[in-house]
Amino acid sequence: MRDEEIIELYFNRNERAIEETDVKYGNYLASIAGNILKCPEDVEEALDDTYMKAWKRIPPTRPQILRIFLGKIARNIAFNKYENMTAKKRGGGEIAEVLDELEECIPDSSDVEGSILGAELSRIIRDFVNNLPDREAYIFSCRYFYTEDISTIAKKFGMTQNNVSVTLSRLRGKLQSTLVREGYLAS
Repeated sequence: MRDEEIIELYFNRNERAIEETDVKYGNYLASIAGNILKCPEDVEEALDDTYMKAWKRIPPTRPQILRIFLGKIARNIAFNKYENMTAKKRGGGEIAEVLDELEECIPDSSDVEGSILGAELSRIIRDFVNNLPDREAYIFSCRYFYTEDISTIAKKFGMTQNNVSVTLSRLRGKLQSTLVREGYLAS
C-alpha cells in the first residue's frame, strides 16, 4: 500500500492504518528501536507506542515522508525508554557510547536558554549532515541517528572498523568546528 493511502486511513480513523503501517514499516521501526533497546520485549513495546503516537498525530499532521515521520517517533520513544530504564542503573552499551562521542561537540542544553535554542541547534546539525558527501552523511546518520555499532557500519560500507572510527572522529571534529563558528561552543 502506498504511503498516501496509509495516511488517508489515519485521517479516516480507520484502524487498518496501524496494520498497514506495521506491514510496510514494522521491520524498519523495529531495527531503529532494536539498535537502541536491544531487548525484543522492549522493542515490541516501543513499536506499540510508536503506532499509538502516530495514531494521535495523524491527523492533524500530514507527514510528507511517512517513513521518516515514523522513524523519528520510534527513535524518540526508544531513547526515552532507554533513559527511563537506565536512570536507576547507569551502565555501558551502545547508547552511552554514542552519547559520550557526541558530548564533546554538542553543547549542554539543560538551562532555559539552551532549551530555547534547541530548534536552532537541530537546524544547524541537519544542515551540517545535508552538506556532507553522501557516504559521510550515511555513516554519520547510521551512528548518531540509528545508533548502529561501528562493526555494523563497517560491514555496511565495506570499511574497516578503524576507518569508520576515524571517519566519525573527523566528522565530529567538523561538527564541533561548525558549532563553534555558529556560536554554540566556545573555541
